[in-house]
Amino acid sequence: MTPRTPPPDSDLAERRELLDAAGVARTLRRMALEIAERVPQEGAPLYLVGVRTGGAFLAQRLCTLLAEAGEAKPLLGAVDISLYRDDVFRGLPKPEIGPTDLPEPIDGRTVVLVDDVLFTGRTVRAAMDVLADYGRPRAVKLAALVDRGRRELPIQPDIVGVTVETTARESVRVMLAERGEADRVVLRERRA
Repeated sequence: MTPRTPPPDSDLAERRELLDAAGVARTLRRMALEIAERVPQEGAPLYLVGVRTGGAFLAQRLCTLLAEAGEAKPLLGAVDISLYRDDVFRGLPKPEIGPTDLPEPIDGRTVVLVDDVLFTGRTVRAAMDVLADYGRPRAVKLAALVDRGRRELPIQPDIVGVTVETTARESVRVMLAERGEADRVVLRERRA
């Protein structure tokens, strides 16, 4: 899997660190425990599905943490939303299309959709459209490492690591070891 190149950050300045490496690890452990407590498995293994790319890395980590906590190891998949975005043909750079990888059918299963940052809700809507093309899950729950508010669609996370209210000039960047960076979450602000 080739990580996507993030957009140029030259007009963004780091404002503050929300989570350091220890904070990311601690937050993911808590999220894994919440998933184990709040998402019923009902006879079938849980299915963690990450939104490429950051959510896929986090889903993989949550899968490992759940197994280490003594839970049944969840199924693991990933979805690519590039062609499902509602802004894909609106002058944005050509999307890098990655594979959707759902090794087991999702029909009748509880799916926990995992994303790194929840913002407008449009990414989650696109991810649910991808899932609908692959089957009909019994339920879809949403886990997000960071909820930054400012929703444009009526989508809320079931499990959230950190909530931070942002302004229109701010953004959240999740840096992960899987991308060759130290684990960190930072709040950035557009330069004037």
